[in-house]
Amino acid sequence: MMRRYMRALMLCMVFAVFSGLYVYSRLFYSGVSAGGNGAKKIFIPPRVPGARRGVVDKDPHWYNRYIMRQQVQMEAAGTRPEPAMHLSVVACGERLEETLTMIKSAVLFSIKRLHLHIFAEDQLHASFIEALESWPGFIRSRFNYRVYPISFPSENAAEWKKLFKPCASQRLFLPLILKDVDSIVYVDSDILFLQPVDHLWRLLSDFNSSQLAAMAPEHEEPRIAWYNRFARHPFYGRTGINSGVMLMNLTRMRSVFFKNDMTSVGLRWEELLMPLLQKYKLNITWGDQDLLNIIFHYNPESLLEFPCQWNYRPDHCIYGSNCASAEEGGIYILHGNRGVYHDYKQPAFRAVYEAIKKFTFGTNPATSLLEPLEEELWKTTHTYCGKSHTLFTKRLRNSVVNITRKTHKW
Repeated sequence: MMRRYMRALMLCMVFAVFSGLYVYSRLFYSGVSAGGNGAKKIFIPPRVPGARRGVVDKDPHWYNRYIMRQQVQMEAAGTRPEPAMHLSVVACGERLEETLTMIKSAVLFSIKRLHLHIFAEDQLHASFIEALESWPGFIRSRFNYRVYPISFPSENAAEWKKLFKPCASQRLFLPLILKDVDSIVYVDSDILFLQPVDHLWRLLSDFNSSQLAAMAPEHEEPRIAWYNRFARHPFYGRTGINSGVMLMNLTRMRSVFFKNDMTSVGLRWEELLMPLLQKYKLNITWGDQDLLNIIFHYNPESLLEFPCQWNYRPDHCIYGSNCASAEEGGIYILHGNRGVYHDYKQPAFRAVYEAIKKFTFGTNPATSLLEPLEEELWKTTHTYCGKSHTLFTKRLRNSVVNITRKTHKW
């Protein structure tokens, strides 16, 4: 009888212990998000002292709340986001609207998720956040963004900032600022994507073991090119390179020793820039683009040259069509340098810019973007660039068809 009592008592004690452990485990995980495949802890960054909603902190390692919110939601759902494509732009002065139109074109046609790195003067930060956060949710879900202050090495900041155009040389320091980013597409603010960024991003897989950047030639026709006729410094190839669209493997740029004409030993990227500026600053016209030309003149094996259709500028049609790849396959990326989006000297370029700027998310891109643009382009055929108007819509038409087919939100 006593033996039976003791056995029952032991069973009760074991049951009580396991019940207690179960209750403890439920309490322990009550503050943790439960995913479909089990609980996952969520990292919530500490609040930055003095931070206010809509203001970007100047610490380059700070992520805005939207990015953290998206990461939390994805982890809670037990999924990992597909690696994003990284796109960077620099905006200073009166470039807010132009930069937002560029971003609009990138987000509208892209297939994979985009991560935007926006470098801007402090007074533009709140405007960027307000504009991007006002876009519809189905568009906002396609990209994350961070807004950074303009940042140059402190001892030479003023000299770098005034080089060529305000803040333009910021691109030279991306490998040093974005230390956790492997590769990135850098574009000027006056760029418009007429097909998905994804197609340019794929060129990274074409890099051989020594290549770490990709750009288009400055010109295709040496008789009317600038560098081979006027440059007072070394430049890449026959006609130089244009840095308005630049694909960069930042990891390689941080690790390679670059050949140069200042020392017999190779220099790392951060060691190269200031000595190069000091040597050539009286001989350069186009600022940081000239410095890139000098660097790749001495390191041509490090550059992949892509065709002019990836960086189509007024130079390619202002004296007659001279971009063979665009004539064959259409314009992939439009570059409105010379301020042509904002004057009437090249109305074909302005027409594309205005069409994308005025397009409303959620409307049919065929009837609200493509058709009005084609109508406007017909009015430009009295100009050399306007005579090539079919090149402006050839890839754009494909992009519109693809997004219309992919989504039912239009």
